[in-house]
Amino acid sequence: MILIVDDKPENLIALSKALEGRGFQTDTALSGEETLKKVLKQAYELIILDVQMPGMDGFEVAETISSYSKTANIPIIFLSAVNISKEFITKGYASGGKDYLVKPFDTDILVLKIQTFIRLNAIQQALQAEIQKRTQAEAKKDEFISIASHELNTPLTSAKGYLQLAEMSLKNQQTDQVQMYLERSGKQLNKLNRLVTELLDATKIESNKLKLACKHFSVSSFLENAINNIHQSYPDTKIHMQGVDLSGLSVYGDENRLEQVLLNYISNAIKYAPESNEVTVESLLLPDESLQISVIDHGIGISSKEQQQLFQKYYRVEESDGKFQGLGMGLFICAEIIKLHKGAVGVKSDLGQGSTFYFRIPLNPVTVESSISAN
Repeated sequence: MILIVDDKPENLIALSKALEGRGFQTDTALSGEETLKKVLKQAYELIILDVQMPGMDGFEVAETISSYSKTANIPIIFLSAVNISKEFITKGYASGGKDYLVKPFDTDILVLKIQTFIRLNAIQQALQAEIQKRTQAEAKKDEFISIASHELNTPLTSAKGYLQLAEMSLKNQQTDQVQMYLERSGKQLNKLNRLVTELLDATKIESNKLKLACKHFSVSSFLENAINNIHQSYPDTKIHMQGVDLSGLSVYGDENRLEQVLLNYISNAIKYAPESNEVTVESLLLPDESLQISVIDHGIGISSKEQQQLFQKYYRVEESDGKFQGLGMGLFICAEIIKLHKGAVGVKSDLGQGSTFYFRIPLNPVTVESSISAN
């Protein structure tokens, strides 16, 4: 919408009709004060501004509009029948105007200028948005590198310490202590291995080289294997199964990659619900012929704002920073794996009420890509 500003109603009516006849939407203001009120309430693509007005003149209005961050980028074209000298034209540009036309003017020329300035402003806004997006991405990447360095160093340092203790116990012939320290060292090395695997998967996704090894597999066996694997790491956690009977049901996909997604969901459910030792895995067959598997916990919950960003690269929930370990890449990798299976991921949660993470995959996909296609 274009805002036309002039203290003479007849000028507003004439220019509004001319522009509306050429497909533009218009709004009008009779004074500088009215203009400032309108620009703070309504978004305008361009302002056509008379110079000589009672109260605030056009230059003062333009300077004020340019000083507001919300309105600074709105293109302004000055129109004047009186102030047509070089001095006033120069002042018009200095006060924030993009152009300065003198009356009488050619309406067709004005329309061309309006179209050009609107298009240029749209391009500028898009460029600024892209710059901001890339700046934020770089900041997240730098933060991720810092976090990754810390997260990788922690299990490595712990493993080294346990091995040194094991060596000392061996010299003292304390075999029970040796066994304990070796087990603890092994857990730290397994943690380090998971982190390195996560980094490698993220790199493959970045370079469009994450591959799937697809085949038909039993869903019930898939769930049983995943839960058995979780019990090895979390023997005290009770995992409840609920939902439809999956006996005899098979799907086509990469069983190992899908198990990676499910294990990530369950381990997160355990990690973010330290006060609970129960997790529920629910299986549903949806009307669109897809399988949905959900992991339900009784943990800290996630705000609606955080939910919108959970599956983004490098993202970590603010409330968990420093409290829970991890690179902030796991859910992003999960989302990419499910995307390759032509499926979808999601989360439902309320703060303090626990969370439900789910993924859906088609039972009979038309095709499942073997790798992320190159852009």
